[in-house]
Amino acid sequence: MSVIIILILASLLVASGFLLAFIWSVRKGQFEDEVSPSVRMLFEDKTFSDSSSTRQKP
Repeated sequence: MSVIIILILASLLVASGFLLAFIWSVRKGQFEDEVSPSVRMLFEDKTFSDSSSTRQKP
């Protein structure tokens, strides 16, 4: 029975740590990029050539 209490306390401690990290990142401005999502679809993706097609086979 004591193992369950220890696991519950440990999981609450880890969850509160993640919550505090999330709140800290929101306050520091990590999620304030409002420009990039709207124009990201306008950028062209870089195309990479398949290097195996240019390789000569013996």
